[in-house]
Amino acid sequence: MRWVLLMLLAAPVFSTPGWAASDFAGTWFGTGQPDDRSAMYIDRLRPNGDWQGEYRTCVKGKAQDLVQSGHWSMAGDLLSLSVETVNGMIAPRTDIYRMLSHDAKTQKYVSLPSNFAYTPKRMPDSFKMPGCDLVS
Repeated sequence: MRWVLLMLLAAPVFSTPGWAASDFAGTWFGTGQPDDRSAMYIDRLRPNGDWQGEYRTCVKGKAQDLVQSGHWSMAGDLLSLSVETVNGMIAPRTDIYRMLSHDAKTQKYVSLPSNFAYTPKRMPDSFKMPGCDLVS
């Protein structure tokens, strides 16, 4: 009986990933992709490990949007985004980034192996993608 009680008390500790309580979870907005410096993105890293990336490229004032979803994790200074779907279609892959700096308001990380730097800022969870009129 004592063992069962101990396991029940310890279960929340063992079932919660270490990064779930970190300040990595949240909504992060940035600009720039390797092929388009004016592209915009929002990464929504949820405490349960779910992740959604929203991407917008503006062509002649018209938005071209893409949504990816999957799971995220941190191991040391490596951020792993496991993509499961792209625009609702199954398209598995894993993107790895090296975190260079991180605080409650900003991040800086580079894509491996392209070495492209991203510098998103934390936004409220209600943040929506800006319109193309702001970047076109």
